[in-house]
Amino acid sequence: MRYLDQAAIEHIAIGAAFLGTGGGGDPYIGKLMALSAIEKNGPVRLYSVDEIEDEDFFIPAAMMGAPSVLVEKFPRGDEFVKVFQKLAQYLGKDKIAGTYPMEAGGVNSMIPIVVAAQLGLPLIDCDGMGRAFPELQMVTFNLDGISATPMAITDEKGNIGIFETIDNKWTERIARSATVEMGASSLVSLYPTTGAQIKKSGVHHIVTLSEKIGEIIASKDQEVNDKLARLLKLIAGYELFQGKIVDVIRETKGGFNLGKMLLEGIDGYKEDQMKVHFQNENLLAEKNDQVVAMTPDLICLVDYETLLPVTTESLKYGKRVRVIGLPSHEKWRTAKGIETAGPKYFGYDYDFVPIEELVKKGVAEHV
Repeated sequence: MRYLDQAAIEHIAIGAAFLGTGGGGDPYIGKLMALSAIEKNGPVRLYSVDEIEDEDFFIPAAMMGAPSVLVEKFPRGDEFVKVFQKLAQYLGKDKIAGTYPMEAGGVNSMIPIVVAAQLGLPLIDCDGMGRAFPELQMVTFNLDGISATPMAITDEKGNIGIFETIDNKWTERIARSATVEMGASSLVSLYPTTGAQIKKSGVHHIVTLSEKIGEIIASKDQEVNDKLARLLKLIAGYELFQGKIVDVIRETKGGFNLGKMLLEGIDGYKEDQMKVHFQNENLLAEKNDQVVAMTPDLICLVDYETLLPVTTESLKYGKRVRVIGLPSHEKWRTAKGIETAGPKYFGYDYDFVPIEELVKKGVAEHV
């Protein structure tokens, strides 16, 4: 167990936004919420998965919807605790042992910190994705047959409800419809889990990994290329491209940020182009019309000079970025994981090929 102070939270916000692959919310907004919570309530305890009891009960909390909406539809502040307590009450649990992030992201890694600070609960060093994904069934707990419901949902207006569904795809469909009616973003608490389920099905040490990534990106004592080398070594990743954004096609539809961006190469990539397709998160990267990375592996955009993560809602013409790819957690590379969040699920006619193989041969086999 250790305490998360202001510096740790700032680093986690950066690192989680990086792992969020363009989704998961603006790290600046998330950081402000978490810092305000610990300033009022004191630092948050972070427990490793090994330190929790199998029979104890845990509930995550997260934002659902289009991340771009947060720029204008800022949370009121009490929704996170309200939705958490609503689910605990519905479950009849007098004692909740802690909380954890549902996914990595600049906002969704911070919301559980707010809940932990306000309720005096520990934060568990795990999540349900090891990255961010756009739909509720795209969670490692789902891969092991754990139900997303009962689930609580609320908005900044005070509407609140409970869902019980026949499967996790129906959880996504019904909650997405409610989220659209709530203004394209909502706060949810779902996948209530025991300590034993977290140990078996969660992605462990993700908060610590986010913090280490954030420390590298935020460091001031190295040149950008040295920082990049350290980052790539830590995450077993690859720099896939350096370029300038020359076009962005984007819309908010059905509770998602949907679109693609076109990059023109700079420096050693001047003769090249890259397209990155996204649905909240970056899903497919094509260099000169050849696929070089695909979901469920991670495709991350960072600022060319600072390496700070670039989220899909902040894409703009002329911005210079680096595209970094890295392998997804092993749970996503199983048959069930690829079926749940692989390229074909999102409508891309490719069989999944791991990024390390694509980097070697520079192309994915088209089906």
